[in-house]
Amino acid sequence: MKAFAALFDAIDQTTKTTRKVEAIVRYLETATDEDRLLAIAILIGNKPKRPVKTTLLREWVSEYTGIPLWLLEESYYVVGDLGETISLLVSHHHQTEDNPYSLREVFEHIIALQKMPVVQQKKELFRLWQTNSGTALFLVNKMLTGSLRVGVSKKLVVKAIAKFLEKDERDIEHQMMGKWDPMQMQFQELFLTENQLLATHIPYPFCLAYPLETAPDELGAVKDWIIEKKLDGIRGQVIVRASDLFIWSRGEDLLTDKFPEFEILRHSLPDGTVIDGEIIPWKDGEPLLFSVMQTRIGRKNLTAKILKEAPLVMVCYDLLEWQGKDIRHYPLHERRSLLVQLLKQHPSEVLILSETLSFTNWQEADVFREQARSHQCEGLMLKHRESVYEVGRKKGGWWKWKTQPLTIDGVMLYAQSGHGRRANLFTDYTFAVWDGDVLIPFAKAYSGLTDKEINVLDKWIKQHTLEKFGPVRSVKPEQVFEIAFEGINKSTRHKSGVALRFPRILRWRTDKAAKDANTKEDLLQLLKNYEL
Repeated sequence: MKAFAALFDAIDQTTKTTRKVEAIVRYLETATDEDRLLAIAILIGNKPKRPVKTTLLREWVSEYTGIPLWLLEESYYVVGDLGETISLLVSHHHQTEDNPYSLREVFEHIIALQKMPVVQQKKELFRLWQTNSGTALFLVNKMLTGSLRVGVSKKLVVKAIAKFLEKDERDIEHQMMGKWDPMQMQFQELFLTENQLLATHIPYPFCLAYPLETAPDELGAVKDWIIEKKLDGIRGQVIVRASDLFIWSRGEDLLTDKFPEFEILRHSLPDGTVIDGEIIPWKDGEPLLFSVMQTRIGRKNLTAKILKEAPLVMVCYDLLEWQGKDIRHYPLHERRSLLVQLLKQHPSEVLILSETLSFTNWQEADVFREQARSHQCEGLMLKHRESVYEVGRKKGGWWKWKTQPLTIDGVMLYAQSGHGRRANLFTDYTFAVWDGDVLIPFAKAYSGLTDKEINVLDKWIKQHTLEKFGPVRSVKPEQVFEIAFEGINKSTRHKSGVALRFPRILRWRTDKAAKDANTKEDLLQLLKNYEL
């Protein structure tokens, strides 16, 4: 545990990616096989489930330290992170014993807590607090609260593992795909020496596109690009190997059971087939709104009624494995030609070939992009004809060129303090529109402002607070912000009658008074236009 704490400190104390990679490599060189895999899991965000309710955790910290519960709560609001708050309080109220635990043993303790009676949970927690100090204590408490994050990307972790094992980064990323349990596997078991030995269910790392932020003319001739609609669904891979079917999302969730419509592919597609595409609701030859798919997401039981109202298909735009062969290195136009051939030879009502769009110049493409919502899409995907299927996000081959977001001007009603380094700043805001003479909330947003704007707004919030509710403050309804969002749906859970997709702050409208903000009627009109 001490070694992993030292690794965490080394990563936390530098912003240089090369030093972070070097620190991970040094750890891998000295750690045990069991701790190596657990460390990798933590670094890429796989953490144990929170074993104890936070209400109990607060009560036990209060009992352990002798600090009144109300003072603990106030401290939490100031610090902004429960795990860090517990660490700061506990570290000043006990004599630390020698830490006897490895990283794996700490994991085992935390997992075991989940099934213990409450009395035993408290006893074990007190022992964990007594045997850890400094960064190790901080990490234990972050695991207990389910909020442990380390300041490295998966890409850096892959780079470090590849350097440690002297292997290709693309092979390492492929081997790390899917959900694997670090408590049930060995390091060498995961990182096999030969790609062909990978389990049949493992997907390929997804190739991702960068947002196009320059003039498309800079990309060269439009004829050199395969252009498709950017659809709004769940990016996924359909895999048929060894007479079995697997459906993976881009988030590396295995969703086979969630999409019973695709079961027919187990027998209709040949073994050794992997198709990349967008899973979307589809009816009468047209895509439906993403909100239709949301009626299925998260449901444990899919009734016949739900399946009928929200039927799904995969719009296929790439072929990654053909006749059992990895063809990601083929140029896109060749992969697409094989995809067309495959879908003709093995037709299925749940597999639809993506439509390629033809434009004589970029200006024509731009006109289509601006009108994308009327074409039932979010914009355009631009893929160079000669592009190979990369691992992750690489500039040059694939671009996403989205239409302009929907926008509405709202008045800030509430502000909430942030977390971590922004714990002493108000960074999360609630916005409202007018319904007659009353302001009704319609969206929350926490991104879009510069650090300078956040500091200025934070000062204004503190000077114009009306009421306090723990970390939340109501403020004078004076500040207007333009809120951007990707979609809008009906919602019976919100007073405004709508729910927004991916709301964020586009700009601070210092040129507008609160009375000039938009209305609920404006929101409903946007909803009406969006659904047409």
